[in-house]
Amino acid sequence: MMLLCLFNFISRRFHSQSEDDDDEGSIPIKAWPSQLSLHSTDDVQIRITYFYFCIFCSPSLKERPESSASQTSTVVNERLQELVRMFKERTEKAKEKLIDPDSSDEDSIIPSGGGAGGGEGGGGGGEGEEDGAEEKENSHCCKVKTPRWIKGCVHYRFPASIDPFTNVTYVLWMFLVSLAWNWNAWFIPVRWAFPYQTTENIYYWLLTDYLCDLIYILDITIFQPRLQFIRGGDIVTDKKETRKNYIKTKRFKFDVASLVPLELFYFLTGINPMLRLPRLLKINSFFEFNERLEAILTKAYIYRVIRTTTYLLYCLHCNTCLFYWYSALDGLGSTSWVYNGEGNSYIRCYYYAVKTLITIGGVPEPTTLFEMVFQLVNYFVGVFVFSIMIGQMRDVVGAATAAQTYYRSCVDNTIKYMSSYRIPRDVQNRVKTWYNYTWQSQGMLDEQELLVQLPDKMRLDIAIDVNYSIVSKVPLFQGCDRQMIFDMLKSLRSVVYLPGDYVCKKDEVGREMYIIKEGEVQVVGGPDGKTVFVTLRAGSVFGEISLLAVGGGNRRTANVVAHGFANLFILDKKDLNEILVHYPESKKLLRKKARLNKMPKEPPRVPAAPVRTETPRLLRAALEMTERSSGLKGALAKVKEKTNKSSISLQVNQL
Repeated sequence: MMLLCLFNFISRRFHSQSEDDDDEGSIPIKAWPSQLSLHSTDDVQIRITYFYFCIFCSPSLKERPESSASQTSTVVNERLQELVRMFKERTEKAKEKLIDPDSSDEDSIIPSGGGAGGGEGGGGGGEGEEDGAEEKENSHCCKVKTPRWIKGCVHYRFPASIDPFTNVTYVLWMFLVSLAWNWNAWFIPVRWAFPYQTTENIYYWLLTDYLCDLIYILDITIFQPRLQFIRGGDIVTDKKETRKNYIKTKRFKFDVASLVPLELFYFLTGINPMLRLPRLLKINSFFEFNERLEAILTKAYIYRVIRTTTYLLYCLHCNTCLFYWYSALDGLGSTSWVYNGEGNSYIRCYYYAVKTLITIGGVPEPTTLFEMVFQLVNYFVGVFVFSIMIGQMRDVVGAATAAQTYYRSCVDNTIKYMSSYRIPRDVQNRVKTWYNYTWQSQGMLDEQELLVQLPDKMRLDIAIDVNYSIVSKVPLFQGCDRQMIFDMLKSLRSVVYLPGDYVCKKDEVGREMYIIKEGEVQVVGGPDGKTVFVTLRAGSVFGEISLLAVGGGNRRTANVVAHGFANLFILDKKDLNEILVHYPESKKLLRKKARLNKMPKEPPRVPAAPVRTETPRLLRAALEMTERSSGLKGALAKVKEKTNKSSISLQVNQL
């Protein structure tokens, strides 16, 4: 009934509208020109009502004959379809705006016709929609999406202070400053001695020079004044304070001196590269970059070797420039000692510098006093510099292989000790295998020696990162105090066992508890001692019963053998007791869990059969006399046999 009332109301409403339209003239029906026309409250209510009505009553409408109301309902249906289409377009626009937040608000507006378009026919409205669709396609085609790295550069905000030890951006910037310094250090001597700077390429040289100067200026004005420093144990991050601190340092004075504009003398002497020598005063930036880079590299010794080799090459480079400068000054090919001007000038002079500085020999004899002095200085500097480079290279390589050298010395000393005491060959082979596997798996023999120099807090942080994920999963420690587990991590020792090694034996005095880090162990026993009862894997714990002295004893209850290579954590009883003193609740919990693990699982008890009471002696004697005198022996025997059978069947049923 409610649906019929709604239908009659809508039909009357639209029938009256159709009559008004007939009076005004036949005007073709058109779609709404814009979304602004959707804000009429009455029209929206009528359309929504009819929309629900069509959902429930559309089958009945098909059976009715066509009438003015049904025709009006068809028109309303078309308009509702148009309304749904427009809502879909708005939904798609909102979805695009969520996907691409940079899209403009103008793109999200659905194209609509103007005021004049409202009086046109349906054909005019369709043309306006087609034009709007074409404009929409053109706007999307012409739109270029901005790359993310450009957006990141635009929205980047330079920090007020910079941590020089952990900021990777600062390390990259120091790399750029180091490149600028190396440009000046390598190319100033070359441009001064060799005729590589000409009038044709002078602008390229000057452009690169001034680009390096710009990097120097940015470093002095932006980066260095923002570096954090420590004062009285506190890290100072205030921008004004960091700027004052930088101005007070000697580095600021050297940085400013490196930018002395001696290039002004170009107007008097011409473009002379030697006027740029003050740029080399920024050598502190080069050394700082080396320190920062070594701090973040995992194999810093490789970079140290490369840097030391570069020092040697730079010394040969400077000697090459000096040799060509004197050859050009004295005249190319004027004597047998100077460069004769043939071939590549830099390569030939570099060859001479290598033979002279490293004292290889085979150098032409000097003919003049200057040539002799130059040659003697070369020999002296060559021996001095080359010996320093060789010593530094030895230190770098020695520091890089210090751990391996210590490992080899330990192996050699152990083998020497076993040989002197004539230890059996199979035992020696097992010792060598242990050394080899421990070195390959850990890269060191004892982790505790590496961490002993660190403060207690740092050792705890490292132990948490390395071992907490394993220890926290052990069921024995579930529910214990978290801080107790942290204290226990610092006392754990890592030990490697070879295949077949006994971790512990039955009836031994238990002084350690074991946590399996890697590998497997087996609990064995039986008459032959080789029967495997259970296999324990990573995360399992054993030896806690003896360690916690549950039941008044502290002896091992089983044999445990390593199955393959096994890496175990060992916790001493003394260390555990010192820790549990401060955590009584955790101590009670551990003892309770250890006691439950020790209790054997008893099989289900079967109720025993009731015990039959024994016949009294007097009654037994009376029965025997009766049997003898009256001949009832056979009957009583049968009754006794039946009684015995019934009692046996009762016991079987109870089992």
